[in-house]
Amino acid sequence: MTLFGTDGIRGIANRDVTAELALDVSVAAAHVLSLQGVFAGHRATAVVGRDTRASGEFLEAAVVAGLASAGVDVLRLGVIPTPAVAHLTRALYADVGVVLSASHNAAPDNGIKLFARGGHKLDDDIEAAIEKRMREPWERPIGAGVGRVRDGAGETETYVAHLTSTVPCSLQGLKVVLDCAHGAAWDVGPRALRRVGAEVVTIGVAPDGLNINDGVGSTYLAQLQQAVVAHGADAGIALDGDADRCLAVSADGEIVDGDQIMAVLALAMRADGKLPDHTVVGTVMSNLGFKIAMREAGITMIETAVGDRYVLEAMHAGNYVLGGEQSGHLIMLDHATTGDGLLTALQLLARMASSGQSLAKLASVMRRLSQVLVNVRDVDKSGVDDDPHLAAAVAAASAELGDGGRVLLRPSGTEPVVRVMVEAQTPEQAQRVAESLATVVRKHLG
Repeated sequence: MTLFGTDGIRGIANRDVTAELALDVSVAAAHVLSLQGVFAGHRATAVVGRDTRASGEFLEAAVVAGLASAGVDVLRLGVIPTPAVAHLTRALYADVGVVLSASHNAAPDNGIKLFARGGHKLDDDIEAAIEKRMREPWERPIGAGVGRVRDGAGETETYVAHLTSTVPCSLQGLKVVLDCAHGAAWDVGPRALRRVGAEVVTIGVAPDGLNINDGVGSTYLAQLQQAVVAHGADAGIALDGDADRCLAVSADGEIVDGDQIMAVLALAMRADGKLPDHTVVGTVMSNLGFKIAMREAGITMIETAVGDRYVLEAMHAGNYVLGGEQSGHLIMLDHATTGDGLLTALQLLARMASSGQSLAKLASVMRRLSQVLVNVRDVDKSGVDDDPHLAAAVAAASAELGDGGRVLLRPSGTEPVVRVMVEAQTPEQAQRVAESLATVVRKHLG
């Protein structure tokens, strides 16, 4: 069984992700990282944070116990965004960072994510080594050899100070509705925006351990759209449960997705001379409208597989500083080692303030094509690239759409599912072509 997915370990808390698992993973991580030479002869340190899920309380206790029992000193950060743990891992020179979160998933889920020294995600080979090392016999430290545990909740201020230091201008005069999804940013989010001058109206800031992402946040934007219009706000910002994603809403209540946000930031960064090689990194699921807008602006887009891990790999390989996904998971390597929803929000709002333009006007640099995604279940996904009937159907659909649309068939990495994505000039055309292709997939791969 493989524990680590593309974004750590995730599952139903207390069934898949148990206290025993959290403890074992923590012990194994301490052992593997010490063997990798990460600790380099000094006393190892770790920072541990979590989101607001009730299960995070016992999982945090298990992780802290595992690390300390293996001789690692632990700074317990409490409720804090995932990107804050990444930042503090680097800023405090910790050897490892651990986050208990299932991001945008519902409250019953939880997960374990590890950051290496410097705030970077673990390499695949280190994750594999941790899995292999779990539950192996080991010599336990005693006396002064055991790790010590300290409360580090005050370090959230270090993170807020970092965020605000990236904002090039005051947000005075901007009224913003901020939806924190009853999640990890419920406190630091409003604090950061207010510190740089924004007037902030909040929703999703009353976590009770069970309501994280429940009808609020970046996956449920209706409440934010209504609030922006009702309060006459200039913009709305939606985070997810661990605050590594950001979506936005314009003053008229229209959604501004991750592709549009990245388009706005790419143009601003290029104008400021801060976009190396005039290049951004997106994924195969990036809207065709984004690609067209970048091409017309003279910006190159590099395309990767779906997943922030692949976006980050391409960014490091080419020394690029801006990349992201339609979901609002944007990475700005000048300021962070991973996606950061609050950082994204602040940079977007700063662009509004410095340009004097509305969010709708800024986002209009890209026209979002109608996109339909159909998941075809219980089929032989291995045949996607080989079936001649499917190839002929895709060719016909692509010919019909021409330069104004596209087709993407992608096998799921975890399920017997083929994802059929179609972009077209109208919603009706996109839906019709997607359903037609889905029928061919069911017929020939079912």
